Amino acid sequence: MRIDLHCHSTASDGTDTPAELVRNAAAAGLDVVALTDHDTTRGYTEAIAAVPQGLTLVTGAELSCRIDGVSMHMLAYLFDPEEPALLAERELVRDDRVPRAKAMIVKLNGLGVPVTWDQVSRIAGNGSVGRPHVASALVELGVVPTVGDAFTQEWLADGGRAFVEKHETDPFEAIRLVKGAGGVTVFAHPAAAKRGRTVPESAIAEMAAAGLDGIEVDHMDHDADARTRLRGLAADLGLLITGSSDYHGSRKTVALGEYTTDPEVYGEITRRATGAFPVPGTGGA
Repeated sequence: MRIDLHCHSTASDGTDTPAELVRNAAAAGLDVVALTDHDTTRGYTEAIAAVPQGLTLVTGAELSCRIDGVSMHMLAYLFDPEEPALLAERELVRDDRVPRAKAMIVKLNGLGVPVTWDQVSRIAGNGSVGRPHVASALVELGVVPTVGDAFTQEWLADGGRAFVEKHETDPFEAIRLVKGAGGVTVFAHPAAAKRGRTVPESAIAEMAAAGLDGIEVDHMDHDADARTRLRGLAADLGLLITGSSDYHGSRKTVALGEYTTDPEVYGEITRRATGAFPVPGTGGA
C-alpha cells in the first residue's frame, strides 16, 4: 500500500481542488490519501464525493500551534469535524488569518513591495488565506523566484521583516481537543529548521506524555540526519512514525506520494480514531 497522510487543497493553500486532489492521488498510484488543509474542514464534502474507486480518503486538518514562541503544525486525523470545542478553536485560528494577511501586506508595502489585498485574495480564492498566498503574490511580482524563497528572514519567515503573528493553539490544548473529538495527533515536520526555529526534543517528550500519537519523519524538509534522529526519538517516546508529501499542488515541487507512511502505522492510526472513519472510494462523482 502507498499511503500519503499530508496533502492540501484549495480549501487552504493548495492549488488542486479537493476533487482534483483525490483524483490526482489515485492517478499517482496511491491507495490512501489524507486531506489536511490548514485549520479547516471545508474541503471534506467535495473530496468525499469524488473519491475514485481503489482510493481511500482520510479526513484531517493541519492545526496552527505555538509553544514558547515557536510556531508548529499539528496534523489531526479522523476527528469529528462538528465537535463543538475543536470547531470553535479552528474558527478562532481561521478568523485571524485575514487581518494577519492584511497586516503582512502593510509591512511589505512599507518595504517597497506593491502587493495588494486584492491580489492576495484572488490567489487565495475560497481557501483559508495564509502566508503561502502572500508568498505567491511575491512570486507574481518578481520579488522572489519561488514560494519557498519568500520564507526567509528577509520576507515572511517567523520573525522576518514582513512576519505577523496570528492566533495559534497551544499544542497541549490541541492534543486535548483532538482527542476529545475522537482524533489522532501527529506533529508535522518537527525538524524543518529552514522554516524557522524548531521545537526542542524536551517539549516533544512532554507532548508525548500528554497524548501525542506520532511525529512526521519522512518529509521533504528533513535531511537524512534529521530523519535518523527523529526515528530514534520516536522509538524512545513510543510515538508513531509517519511519512508524507505535504503536497500543495503547483505551489511546491514535491509530488503526491513522494514520501509515504508504513501500512502498519496507518492501521494503528485508524484503530485509535473514534471520531470518523476512512472513506473508501466508490468511483467518484
